[in-house]
Amino acid sequence: MKKTLVLCLTVLLSLAAVCAFAGDGSWERVKKEGKLVIGLDDAFPPMGYRQADGKLVGFDIDAAEEVGKCLGVKIVWQPTAWEGVIHSLDAKKFDCIWNGMTITPERAKEVAFTKPYIMDGQIAVVNFKEKRFKGLKDLKGIKAGTQKGSSGLEAVKKLATPPKELKEYEDYPKALLDLEAGRIDVVVVDNVTGRDMIAKRPGKFKILPGMISKEPFGVAFRKDDNGLRGKVQQTLDKMVKDGSMAKISRKWFAEDITNPKKF
Repeated sequence: MKKTLVLCLTVLLSLAAVCAFAGDGSWERVKKEGKLVIGLDDAFPPMGYRQADGKLVGFDIDAAEEVGKCLGVKIVWQPTAWEGVIHSLDAKKFDCIWNGMTITPERAKEVAFTKPYIMDGQIAVVNFKEKRFKGLKDLKGIKAGTQKGSSGLEAVKKLATPPKELKEYEDYPKALLDLEAGRIDVVVVDNVTGRDMIAKRPGKFKILPGMISKEPFGVAFRKDDNGLRGKVQQTLDKMVKDGSMAKISRKWFAEDITNPKKF
């Protein structure tokens, strides 16, 4: 009940913030410059990551590029360390954060989110041959790992039994390497990311049944940039209505997980 209440309050705050956008000049600035600079962690598949040839791909990449096309501006991607991503946004190193960022009450105090565009959640990934754990309730006395600054840190606290050790990594691939080597017992990771990684390495990892938490993804802007946030939100709403978001979702997830009616 508490989790549902927090989620509802977070979404309502996001909706209220979107409705409040005014002529603050943020959209006019981006339009004049002809580019929207977006901060991201470029090692976060399938939301945004580098292929072997260095090309940046992912669901968020395709969605943002489509928004840029609709708005008539170029999308410029600015990779940054996720741990300090909000600080970098406030320092005006980019215009927004678009990288599978979970909407939380804590983050909503620092940034202004769009409405959720995907409903994600945290899951527990273990070695494929792991036999000690059949479900989340079995995770006792474990060594857990997750990414620095991620919502996985909060999700770990929701486990029935706190881990005896929690290790924070620069990115999830490094955490999975330690999991594969047996240096940790479980990796707490975003559902979309975990499933993508597992699909690319069959027979190495598996997901324990159930979700630790449900979490909405939103695009984050500076508190004062209401005009820009409102313009992006209008475009996202249009893309949901005309099926553009569904098309991108099916490309990356084999199903539409962007329909707000299913959140």
